[in-house]
Amino acid sequence: MTDHHFSADRAVESSPELVTAADPRTGEARLSYRPAGEQEVAGTVAAAREAQPRWSARVPGERARALLGLAEIIEARAGDYAAAERAGTGKPHADAVAEVAQSADVLRFYAGAARADLAPAGGRRLPGRESWVRWEPLGVVAAVVPWNYPLLMAMWRLAPALAAGNTVVLKPAETTPDSVTLLAGHAEEALGPGVLTVVPGDRETGRLLVRAGVDAVAFTGSVAGGLDVAAAAGLRRVSLELGGNCPAVVLPGAPAYTYAELAAACTYNAGQSCAAPARVITLRDNYKETVERLAEAMTARAAGTGFGPLNSAGQAARHDRILAESGAGVEHAGPVTAGPGESGGYWRPARVLADLEPGAPAVVEEVFGPVLTVQAAADLEEAVRLANGLPQALAASVWGAEVGPVLDLAGALNAGEVWVNCHLEQTAELPHGGRGSSGHGTDLSVLALAEYQRPKTVTVRLQ
Repeated sequence: MTDHHFSADRAVESSPELVTAADPRTGEARLSYRPAGEQEVAGTVAAAREAQPRWSARVPGERARALLGLAEIIEARAGDYAAAERAGTGKPHADAVAEVAQSADVLRFYAGAARADLAPAGGRRLPGRESWVRWEPLGVVAAVVPWNYPLLMAMWRLAPALAAGNTVVLKPAETTPDSVTLLAGHAEEALGPGVLTVVPGDRETGRLLVRAGVDAVAFTGSVAGGLDVAAAAGLRRVSLELGGNCPAVVLPGAPAYTYAELAAACTYNAGQSCAAPARVITLRDNYKETVERLAEAMTARAAGTGFGPLNSAGQAARHDRILAESGAGVEHAGPVTAGPGESGGYWRPARVLADLEPGAPAVVEEVFGPVLTVQAAADLEEAVRLANGLPQALAASVWGAEVGPVLDLAGALNAGEVWVNCHLEQTAELPHGGRGSSGHGTDLSVLALAEYQRPKTVTVRLQ
């Protein structure tokens, strides 16, 4: 197994410039390590470049079997992966276990998808000529992934890239390198050296990787980070998923479960999901009831037992700043029931914020926490304007009992993914991707394979 630059002891001896990560449940330092520097990044990319022809030369069935082997290792070591996920995120054990299982499922899906033929069938498109399309891998893909779902978000990127015949260099978030570092060792065992490697580090490590000799960049993170990646990548292929601040339009007569479902989706992972509901929009006549029923549902969600903490001191400070700058309004907050010794962690309660100004930071910025704002619209047209009125356009939901208005709204919302009477429900078979400042590109489904391939048309003269 190769050295993946993740030894705290060696880091202390070799470099004063350490990355220190805290346990979000306690706020106490849990890990210090040396970030991968320029030489290490360049060497890792060079190893991926050397491995790529061998990996892509394997026929799809062979690559599929190797990926299935890696999925089997993840499932066999699910306890270790869940513990690694919890160490960096503080999420509840059941959530970590479920997300490890989802990660293995995504890998299994793309192991099968690798054997599907996405190219148009060959045939005569020109007189006396036979033509067909080859789909070829891009080469070396740099994947820069966030801290909210360290293993699952990595799998969304690396699984289709590997299935398509690319090699991948993965840069995890600086606070959550644990699970993907474990993955790197298992990937070397299942896939061979250089096929999937990891460079833990800080933002500078990520910048070095994007500027290195990679052929494409897949980035999940902030808008500012996405703009940096796009500028540095130049003409190379870039796939960006940059967050949501997602609306949920609640119509009069919405199903009784609407409010509990929205509360559950908003507080899952402490609201640190790009596609989580954030802005509830309802009609003015329905506003008071919506606020009351959401407050009842949200305040029953306990931080500490129902969901975990925010990820870092920086995220907690950002959350607090947005709420403080949002001005006077009506707030309903749930309990915090952190366990023994966890009172110093980055726990924040579930909150419903009502009667805010339309331009309040909690409305126009993505809080990325367990917070729902509620806005009133005069009619359905204004509800659509409010929902589509921000630059983010990742996901949305509509809640109602009448099929016609609900489906009309689903079509009118500017989002890459729209749910009806549910929210934050995803599977590997269905595509996920943003518009506007939420980025571009596709995660999940067979469509994601095209993110990591390029077509080549071959035309042969027959006479």
